[in-house]
Amino acid sequence: MRLTNQRLIMLIFFLQPIAFGAWLPRIPDVQQRLGLGPAELAIALLGMPVGILMTLPFAGRLVARIGGRATILYGFVVFLALVWLPTWATSIEQLFVTLAIVGAALTTLELGLNVEADAIEKHSGQLIMSTCHGFWSLGIMTGTLVGVGFAALQMAPEWAVPITAAVMLPVSVYVATKLPLLQSAEAKGGDAASSRRKLPSLALLGVCFFVFGITMTEGAVADWSAVFLRDVFGLSSASAGFGYSIFAFMVATGRFAGDRLKASYGPVAVARACGVASICGLLLVVSSPAAWAALAGFAAMGFGVSVGFPLAVTAAADQTDRPAAASVAILSFIALLGFLLGPPLIGLIAEYSDMRFGLGVLVPFLVTSLLLTGRLKPAVRTAAADAERAASRA
Repeated sequence: MRLTNQRLIMLIFFLQPIAFGAWLPRIPDVQQRLGLGPAELAIALLGMPVGILMTLPFAGRLVARIGGRATILYGFVVFLALVWLPTWATSIEQLFVTLAIVGAALTTLELGLNVEADAIEKHSGQLIMSTCHGFWSLGIMTGTLVGVGFAALQMAPEWAVPITAAVMLPVSVYVATKLPLLQSAEAKGGDAASSRRKLPSLALLGVCFFVFGITMTEGAVADWSAVFLRDVFGLSSASAGFGYSIFAFMVATGRFAGDRLKASYGPVAVARACGVASICGLLLVVSSPAAWAALAGFAAMGFGVSVGFPLAVTAAADQTDRPAAASVAILSFIALLGFLLGPPLIGLIAEYSDMRFGLGVLVPFLVTSLLLTGRLKPAVRTAAADAERAASRA
């Protein structure tokens, strides 16, 4: 049975984070092996966002030049060949550097995925962006469950993650070869060079800062949920890993419903409802009297942040002042500052107070995202802009 282009890109979104997800539940094991405190772990975790932010300016140009399909195909090979490196780190310095390397590979691959999904969405006329990210969440949930399973079997992370990556490599590359060769507007256009000299528009910056609190929360839960459940409630590594699995499951649930909700109620109303849910969930986590309450809070947070990034990707790619790849790269650059600021900020606060107060620092950022949901309102296009875009896709 031949999969449609829409189903193919959804499958690739599912496959991409599985190996990375297998790493997340093992962070406390690596922390313990290296003897790192919360602040030291926070500094080490800075490696990934540093690698991401250093790579994004070049990744946007690369994707605009070679296209999303080629980026995905080669990106899988590079990413899966490197994702296991942090598990073999023997010092905080090595952990920082290896995470930076993984971050550089990860951001290029994910940018290719988002640009390709936007191109397929525009060519087909069918809303798929939120569903694609739903499959990504399902993939990272699957990966965390794989990591939890290896932890339950007492397999060391330095073997568990490489095995997962080795299994995923041939499958991911094979599926990527089935993607269509879509010639994007920016490949035909010729304005990519001039767009790099333009400052981001206020509309694009509003979208970027809306998603800042969303991605900060996603990164914080990925890096700290297992540590939070272990330190606050004394759960084992295997049990603590379920915190992020539940969060990712609810992110996937929200994203699978996101395209239908967007079509029915519009992006602004959906983003506002989810924003309220994320804030309520975070407040429940930081005030939870027992582990089950914290898990319920992580579930509410997951649903709350679920549609934020896919809505922002579509809104950014819809801007008419630069190619879609360039707009999405700018969005990713600013949004991923959340991943840069979140882990060390939470770790430093936890070092001098506790993990509850550390996670509580996310509240004002989520409130800011809620206040900026109006920036997701679809832009009013001019007839000239529509004609230009239609001609570029002809």
